[in-house]
Amino acid sequence: MHVEAPTVDEIREQVRTLVEARDWLAVRRLLAEMSVPEVADLIDGVEMPERLLVFRLLPRDLSDEVFSYLEGPEQDVILGGLTDRETRRLLTSMAPDDRTELFEELPGEITQKLLNLLGPEDVAEVRQLLGYPEESVGRLTTTDYVAIRPEWTVGQALKHVRARGRDSETIDVIYVTTRGWRLEGVCELRRLILAEPDEVISEVMEPAHAKVSAFDDQEEAVREMQRHDNVVLPVIDSAGVLIGIVTADDVFDVLEEEVTEDIHRTASVAPLRQSYRRLSILDLYGKRIGWLAILLLVNLVSSGIIAAYEETLAAAIALAFFIPLLIATGGNAGSQSAMMMVRALVTDDITMGEWATTFVKEIGVGLMLGGTLAAGSFFLGLFRGNAMIGLVVALSMATIVLVSNLIGMSLPFLFNKVGQDPTVASSPLITSIADAAGLLIYFFFAAQLLRV
Repeated sequence: MHVEAPTVDEIREQVRTLVEARDWLAVRRLLAEMSVPEVADLIDGVEMPERLLVFRLLPRDLSDEVFSYLEGPEQDVILGGLTDRETRRLLTSMAPDDRTELFEELPGEITQKLLNLLGPEDVAEVRQLLGYPEESVGRLTTTDYVAIRPEWTVGQALKHVRARGRDSETIDVIYVTTRGWRLEGVCELRRLILAEPDEVISEVMEPAHAKVSAFDDQEEAVREMQRHDNVVLPVIDSAGVLIGIVTADDVFDVLEEEVTEDIHRTASVAPLRQSYRRLSILDLYGKRIGWLAILLLVNLVSSGIIAAYEETLAAAIALAFFIPLLIATGGNAGSQSAMMMVRALVTDDITMGEWATTFVKEIGVGLMLGGTLAAGSFFLGLFRGNAMIGLVVALSMATIVLVSNLIGMSLPFLFNKVGQDPTVASSPLITSIADAAGLLIYFFFAAQLLRV
């Protein structure tokens, strides 16, 4: 008979019951059977002071990994309840990139206090990583890797890997450097194991085609990993010196953050730097009110256009029936085009130099879309009014779709050109601009053809 595994909420309730009963041994056993992400989720949902008690009950190795999985606010709470000795042990056991991320989010005073608990080598490592620009690859770099020399034999290299590999974040790939730590090449562990012991590393290694600069944007590491299908990349400085590695788990975190930010921007919301659950009502208000106020001002233009053509509407009331239809279709067409352009620019599917060819292509797409929708719109106008109303609606539909399509295509390029994220060209912004343009086009055709 199949028995379903308990959910995190059920386990959390078990832990709470065991803590109240002060059955510490049972809590420890229960936690030891869970994976690191599950324990992190469990601790995240336990209130203080039980949260700190549960964390203290974790085995030492498990607590180090769980701490790295917790978000900034939870880490702050845990650190606040630990002794200096416990904090020192926790910090020194963390991977350099995780430790740097922790320090980056803490207030300066607390950061300095924690740095005082570290040894000279760890402090130097943290200060070096914190010296790189925000969101650069250098901030993700870990120095826990294994390097060998090109003049060594395979036997010497394997002996070195056995001695140093235990403390490395990964040994799937071994890096070949000169005595000045300049990156010469890479050698997969599998290749080392299969090679003859007396072969020289320079004959076994391969060129390091996949690498990133410490000053590159973190998204560059994502692109390089995708391009070369690697799970780890060497990180070099401007002189080609190997300063560390960046691993897939860190890149996946970056990718998730970037995608989340893009989703927020496309909805005209300032990116949330923390979990939604942790943000207050005031924080969420601040993330949304700015764009809503800007869009309100843009929409005032649409209201002004309708007011300016009040007499035209009064003379041919049937025109009012088609305003929602036309501006909604224009906004939808513009949003479709914008989303495709944003994605293509972000993934380097197209470049800024291809603006002209893309513009011509979208003219063709816009004409075909507009012509198709205009045909159906003519019969709607004929049904609601007369042949002349149908002609106004059809011509307006074709032009609005074409213009909106070109607006949606051009804005991401424009924002990218001025150094802004192309995702700023969000659906609400495109829709608001397309609404105003659509009303102008509609009333222009109405005034010219109906002579009202």
